[in-house]
Order: sequence, then structure tokens, then C-alpha cells
Amino acid sequence: MRKKILTLIIGCMTASSFASANNILSIKETITDSAIVYPNSFETDVKAMLNNWYLQSYVELDREADKKPTVKASKEEYIERLGKMPTEIEMPYNEIVRNYIEMYTGRRKQLVENMLGMSTYYFPIFEAALDREGLPLELRYLPIIESALNPTVKSPAGAVGLWQFILSTGREMGLEINSLVDERCDPYLSSDAAAKFLKGLYTTYGDWSLAIAAYNCGPGNVNKAIRRSGVTGKPDFWAIYEFLPTETRGYVPAFIAANYVMNYYPEHGISPALAKRPLITDTIHVTQRVHFDQISAVLDIPVDVIKALNPQYKKNLIPGDIKPYTLTLPFYQVHSYVMSEDSIVNHNADLYARRSEVEPGVTAQVSGQEGEYVTKTVVKYHRVKRGESLGKIAKRYGVTVKSIKKANGLKNDRINQGQRLKIVTTQRVFVPKPQEAPADTVTAVAPADTTIATTPDAIVPDSIVADTTAITTPEIVAPVDTTASSESTVAADVATAFDNNAPEEVVETPAPQQKTKTHVVKRGDTLGKIAQRYGVTINQIKKLNKIKGSRITVGQRLKIPVK
Repeated sequence: MRKKILTLIIGCMTASSFASANNILSIKETITDSAIVYPNSFETDVKAMLNNWYLQSYVELDREADKKPTVKASKEEYIERLGKMPTEIEMPYNEIVRNYIEMYTGRRKQLVENMLGMSTYYFPIFEAALDREGLPLELRYLPIIESALNPTVKSPAGAVGLWQFILSTGREMGLEINSLVDERCDPYLSSDAAAKFLKGLYTTYGDWSLAIAAYNCGPGNVNKAIRRSGVTGKPDFWAIYEFLPTETRGYVPAFIAANYVMNYYPEHGISPALAKRPLITDTIHVTQRVHFDQISAVLDIPVDVIKALNPQYKKNLIPGDIKPYTLTLPFYQVHSYVMSEDSIVNHNADLYARRSEVEPGVTAQVSGQEGEYVTKTVVKYHRVKRGESLGKIAKRYGVTVKSIKKANGLKNDRINQGQRLKIVTTQRVFVPKPQEAPADTVTAVAPADTTIATTPDAIVPDSIVADTTAITTPEIVAPVDTTASSESTVAADVATAFDNNAPEEVVETPAPQQKTKTHVVKRGDTLGKIAQRYGVTINQIKKLNKIKGSRITVGQRLKIPVK
């Protein structure tokens, strides 16, 4: 009798286990949930993505993808295709997975194509990090649902970067996060951190669906769902599904759908992203403080390119004077950087210098020089790119739309691709204090011109921002008038012309040891005007300064005989 009872109990237990297993399998295949929350990546602005430097320069996209008809598949086709993918992670089909697939292949076709274009750059980085930790390579699709492959995106919850780390988790994984640097945005470092984090989660749960769920909502929420579900033995994502946070319920299905779409996009009429040319980069260590504008000016690399390859630097500044930091550049520019590093660091160095010691109320000092910071008007030129608006350009340069329209004589907000726009903005520069003149001379100091013209996205050259009172070379180029329509950065020659109205004078030789004054040439000065001002002759000035013609330049210092 006891044997019969024991056999009956064992049989019931076996049947119960079998029923439980079938129930979980049934959930995987039949579950529907109208309460799931789509990831933020589904809300990505695809038009903004099209302005991405990499997509514009290195990938050929079908920009009319969203207008193409949607191609759907049957349940049987979805199941067959999911089963054929060579993945270690289980990829079951259900209606939630189908909804995500059809979201990608229907209303978000352009998003998929853009991500296919970005994947040519980012996926090799992801795969290398995953391979180093021995993880399934299909995890490279996690950033698709996390960030839509945007390295600087920030979620409403404060998660940042391709892999969407919150601040505490990022620091826990060894990523540096401060006012200047956020390594959550570094494609290489964040991928290494994500691979290590995922490996730790899989070690905890022994199940990839649970590890992926924990990546989204945290191990605490997954553990809570396991306890509430009452599941005994090895837990399963689908068995604890209804106890998980709403967003996480859709996370694993979205991951399955991302894997499907990135493998079967041609079957749904989505064009592949064709590479125009490969982007090959290299990385070097920077041990000095350097600004992106300095690199851009010396190496002639657009700042947008440097930012795209180094999104971890929040202020376009590499604080290499604190500790060595990496800089990623197109490989053909790395050697140029090494050879030109001193020129880069010294370019407009005063503008980016940090004062290590300051006494209150004392004249500002930079690099041991006395002087002051002044605001100068800067004229830049911007070439309109595809998809740009006046508002976007104004935001980039820190000016208003109204000022751009005024500077370019625009009556409305319409601009065309390739159009050059004049941008009038300001820049803070350090002006050294002029040296005192010798006791036996009197210096007439001309007011510094506050208008500087620059080329598109260029930095003002040192020779332009320097105080004109300190210039002694005979050939100094004057700034361009900001009202001019010329696109040149600085006029080739701005010198005073011969004053035809000045009377001819007999040459007079100054007496030996004659005292002189010093006059610094201002804009608009001529030899005739200067001679008239000081009550001397043109020939006296020419003789004393060994001038053969009548040409003088702004900033030139002239000796004037004292009667």
C-alpha cells in the first residue's frame, strides 16, 4: 500500500513538473501584453541621425526608406527565421516579439537603416569587447534597444551612452565620470565595462534572458520578481514575466526583435547601408591639456569629426595635464598630431590656459604675462550642410537666428545646402599689457581693433589677437571689415595710401642725437596725416625710418623727430 501511495505521489510530482515546463513554453510562444513600454530608442529622431558626420561621410543611405511599403511575414516565417539564427541565447517567438519586429520593419524603417549604417563603425568595437569576455556575440545588438547607437544620448532616468549606464553603475564598473570626462560615452571603454557587467549577471543567474532583464532593471528587481513568482528550481524570464517592471517585460522581446531585424532586414524591403569608404581610426595618448579647437585649427580637422570620434569629452577639452587620456583620430591624422603636438598645444595657448594662482584685485596673468581679458568680435563663415536650419546653426555658434539673418541680409529663414553664412560672434582673449616706452620717447597707443575675421570653424590666429602695440614687424595684416561680403579671412593688404593732398617737402636731415617720439600706426593713418599731426615733413619721417616709398602698415612703430 505504501509503495502504491509513493508511486502515486511521484507520478503527480512528475506530471506537475511536466505541466509547469509546458506552461512556461506556452507563455514564451503565446504571451501578449498591451501594457509593455517601448524603449526610448524607438523615439529616436531619425532626421537628426541623418546629420551624423559618420552617416554623411562614410555611408550611403536610402533617405526615403520610411516611404516604402511595409513587407510583413507570417508567424511560421518568423519562427523559422528566428530558429535559423546562430545564437547561443534563446530566441523564441510570441506576439510581443512580433509587435517589436513589425515596429522596426514598419514605421521605423529609416531608424533601422540608420542603425545599419552606424553598425559598420560600432559593431566591431562591441564584438571585440564581448569576445574578450567570452560572451555571445549577439549581445552586440543590446545598444540598438538601449541607445539606437547614439554615444551621447541620455535617458530620462539619467542613463548615458551607447550601453546606457547610470552614474553609480558606470563608476562601479570603473568608468570615469566628472565635469570634463564621461567615459560612459567612450565606445571602447563603455563596451568593455558592459561586457564585464553582463558576464557578472550571467554568472549570477545562469540564464541569458534573466541576465538581459537584470541589465535593464537591475538585479534587485529581478530577484524580487523571482521571489514573488514562487518559481522553484532554475528561474526563467518568461515564468516571472508578469512580476517584472513594465519596461523590462518588453526588453527581452525587443532584444529578440533587434537580432531578427538586423539579420533579416532585406526580407522586409529595407535597403542595406552601403559603405562609401572605410573609416580607419587610431588612438594615441595625450599628456597635455588640449582643446578640440586647437587640434582642428592646426590639423585642419572639423571639430565635429573630433567630437564624433571622442564623445567622452564633455567640454571638447582633453585634460591631459591631469593624467594621460586617449584621443581617437582618423589613422592618417595620428602621425600629423604626433609631429605637430607642440604647435597644437601652443596654438592660442593663452585662450585655454588655466591660472594656477590668482591674487584678488591684481591684474590678470596668463603664462607669467600681465594683461587683461577682453571680448573681441569674431567673424566666422559656415557652410550649410544637409538638414541644417538657422536655429541649429545659431545654437552651434552661440548666436541668435536674428543676428545670422542680419549679417547675411536674409529676409526669411530659408537656407540652402552649400550656402556660406557669415556668423558674427564674440570671443574672450587675453591681451598682454604693453611694455612701457623708454623715458626719452612718447608712445601714441592706438586702440586695439575688436573685429577679427576667421575662416569657417577656424580659430583666431595668434598674430591677430595679439595687442597691436606690441607688434614691431613691418608687415602686419589688418582685420577684415565685418560689413564686407568677402569670404577671405583677413585682407591681404590693408595699408595707407599715399596722401596726394600733402604738400611736397624739402628733405631735412635730423641733427645728431635728435630726440624722437614714437607713433604707432592706426587704421586710416597716412604719412601726410602723421606729418601734419606732429608738425614735421613726410620726408623727415621717411628719412628717419628708412622708408623708401609711402607704404605704412597698421601697428608699425614710426620714429617722429621732436622739434
